[in-house]
Amino acid sequence: MADFPSKVTTETSSPHSQSPPHGGTGLRGLMAGITTRVDVSFVRSVPAMLMVAETVAGVLHWALVASTPYLAVSAAYGWVMFVAVTLWIFSTLLFLALLLSVPQRLPVVPWAVTVMMYNGVAALLYLTAFIANAATAANSVYVGHLGAAAFFGAALTLLYGASAYLSYLDWRGDGGNAASSTVPT
Repeated sequence: MADFPSKVTTETSSPHSQSPPHGGTGLRGLMAGITTRVDVSFVRSVPAMLMVAETVAGVLHWALVASTPYLAVSAAYGWVMFVAVTLWIFSTLLFLALLLSVPQRLPVVPWAVTVMMYNGVAALLYLTAFIANAATAANSVYVGHLGAAAFFGAALTLLYGASAYLSYLDWRGDGGNAASSTVPT
């Protein structure tokens, strides 16, 4: 009996318990369960390269729009600025989400449809922004900046259109047709 320890703990826990390790509730305990994986296969894909091009062209478009007194040029140019800034922010966030493998950790969201719809809506919004930009560029003193911004608006419309098409192909190739994927063999 001398070999038996004086204090015995009878608590049981599974390796995947909800309590933070080491009994801590601080930042260390909260961050212990979070793992970040960079999806290297995504970085090498064509959709990722398109997203990088959209982000770079988007920040150039945004800079060109912001460098002109756009409210003095036209009231519609505020729409161009709104589209440029909003879609640049959302594109950057979507790229980071896909890069950090969020779709694998959050499978409840239909990611293929979400990305396809985002790119389709972004292409339509950039088309309207491009039209508003091009219509005001010819009659302005700032024709150089507005013309370059119109060029980047057209390029972004094409980039988002290509991303929407590739997202559509990804969605259709991922079992998008329920009738053909449920046929018994």
